[in-house]
Amino acid sequence: MKREEIKYIIEAIMFAYGEPITIKELNTIINEELSPKEIEKMLSSLVDEYAQNDRGIQIIKLQDRYQMCTNEKYAQFIGKIVEPDKKKNLSQATMETLTIIAYKQPITKVEVENIRGVKCDKAISTLAENNLIEEAGRLEKIGRPIIYKTTDEFLKVLNITSLEDLPSIDEMFGAEVAVSQTV
Repeated sequence: MKREEIKYIIEAIMFAYGEPITIKELNTIINEELSPKEIEKMLSSLVDEYAQNDRGIQIIKLQDRYQMCTNEKYAQFIGKIVEPDKKKNLSQATMETLTIIAYKQPITKVEVENIRGVKCDKAISTLAENNLIEEAGRLEKIGRPIIYKTTDEFLKVLNITSLEDLPSIDEMFGAEVAVSQTV
């Protein structure tokens, strides 16, 4: 198969699949003797083609996965035909819980509650319903508590590629928080 044809196969897979996909998964599907670097170059080429031509679709990177999605520049037009799920705004308590999980993950509910000083059952349930957090396993100790982590949807909502792109605590809340943490 020609490299150009493989690039278009990758494009077709991403369009049909609709979910984030890894380079390894693409390589397994294509079943050619390609290195992950070659697949990554082809993905990069597709990303550039969409960006240069200001296309209606784009490919975004979410940690080690790639996903095809619409160009946000055209959201107003898409909104006229597609009715998005009505997601309610997150409460202050839910936002605090999400922030703790994002910065301390993987983390248990009890650890979150110890940091916040209050119960967080409802907040965790709301975050899971909105696909912002998910179970990341269980601890190997009494009661086998669930460990939580953020999802790819969390990254999409924040429009970031990876958790490393999260602002530091100092940037978010200023130096006074850093001082209060050391006191």
